[in-house]
Amino acid sequence: MVNHYICVKLAPSMNKRTFVIVIIDILIVFIAFMLAAFFKTGKEKALINYYWGPFLIFLTIWILSSFIFKKYNFNTVKKKTHRVLSIVKSNLFILFIITFIIFFASLGYSRLIIMLTVFFATMGEALFASLYGHNRSLDQSMNDLERFDKIPVIHEEISEIQDVKLEYDVVRKKKLHSLINDEVGKEASGLIELFADTGTPTCIVLSTTTKFNVIKLPLEKYQQVVNLQRINNVLRINKFFEEVNAKLPIGGIYINQVETYMLRKERILKRFPAGMNWGIYTIDFVIRRVMPKLWGTKRMYFFLTKGRNRVISKAETFGRLYSCGFEIVEERMINGVLYFVARKTGEPVFDSNPTYGPLIKLRRFGKNNEKIGVFKMRTMHPYSEYLQAYVYERSKLQDGGKFANDFRITSSGSIMRKFWIDELPMFINVFKGDMKIVGVRPLSAHYFGLYSKELKEKRGKHKPGLVPPFYADMPVSLEDIMASEMKYLEAYEAAPFRTDVTYFFKAFHNIIFKRARSK
Repeated sequence: MVNHYICVKLAPSMNKRTFVIVIIDILIVFIAFMLAAFFKTGKEKALINYYWGPFLIFLTIWILSSFIFKKYNFNTVKKKTHRVLSIVKSNLFILFIITFIIFFASLGYSRLIIMLTVFFATMGEALFASLYGHNRSLDQSMNDLERFDKIPVIHEEISEIQDVKLEYDVVRKKKLHSLINDEVGKEASGLIELFADTGTPTCIVLSTTTKFNVIKLPLEKYQQVVNLQRINNVLRINKFFEEVNAKLPIGGIYINQVETYMLRKERILKRFPAGMNWGIYTIDFVIRRVMPKLWGTKRMYFFLTKGRNRVISKAETFGRLYSCGFEIVEERMINGVLYFVARKTGEPVFDSNPTYGPLIKLRRFGKNNEKIGVFKMRTMHPYSEYLQAYVYERSKLQDGGKFANDFRITSSGSIMRKFWIDELPMFINVFKGDMKIVGVRPLSAHYFGLYSKELKEKRGKHKPGLVPPFYADMPVSLEDIMASEMKYLEAYEAAPFRTDVTYFFKAFHNIIFKRARSK
């Protein structure tokens, strides 16, 4: 009764989100108590009968202390460490109060059970707080990407810069060309000269890894910015790209280079003897690719390396460029590095929460054609979500409606997609009521724009699903996919339950016996 009274009493002063968090916390504490009772004697049922009254008192103190220490104020705490710290402080206070009561009241209750309950509950709360914070960062990433989709892309020819007297200094140009040639080689120098008027007042050539040397440049004085240093050695790549963006007019050109992780792998394997090379590559992979992406080792990695010689993929490089207001004009492999020529098309999106972790949340069209956050396992390199239009323009769609030769997909991502592991988190959307088991795919804005108006309207009347009609009909072209979805939706409107059951078993048969796969 104490538990019920506390929840009812506090509910009016709490918003719905806080109330749900309190209910989840009560569940965590109860599970922690069950675990503690099991570890104590293995007879948790008998102990529950003995501890039921004291447990309610313990729970009451737990909740009141949590409010005192503002443990449930997840929305006002930005850093994960601060959330965990508030949990630890609150729970240590609870442990002190309960131990004090047991000692001075001479109660015969097990201190071990109390300590284990607090320990297990603290672990559970810390995990929940981390997941809650991660979900908020996923929401922010999803909103950033939606803002990116709404930013108008401006394609203009490079405009003339006023009040600048263009004098073509032949001697200066030849000298600079010679320096560039010595720095990056003849082929790379030729690419730079093709897109940049080096030696003129409208072009600036840098060799820097710090944004300071870009910040001090005057605004929109230059039509081309060339940097001869690899971006692998830039500590904050997006900030660097954003500063370059600020110095260029619409249509301005930015040229730089990057050693992608595939090129790095080839270099390491060729440099060292067979047998030794794979061992060195494995160590390099763990240090350079795994450590920067894990919460526990990320700070250590950047403290030790200062962001130098970092590993970055082509997809992440180009995705960062697109998110920072550029588009790729030219790309070329020269001397073991990838040179890119990018053109400014607009302002940066300032994505502060890129989806680096294994779990991502993507904005997709749901019922009533409203946007929903769809959970998935990451199968692409970071920032790949910004390259939908880029990949579509260059690769188009292959049979099955997916991009052909999509370089954004990681090796582990290919395996996860083959066995649908990446789609397992979508069960969260099913539990939330955003999706159902059988239904049309939840589409991105880019894919949704390719559909006919009639099908868009028909789709908007129903929830998307985990198992799409694709696996029942196995269409080939985009037109076939639209026809398959229209056929399913019309059948579903006539007989919802029978249609979903029929399509589910058709898809199951094709997947298991005909080894149907989404390419």
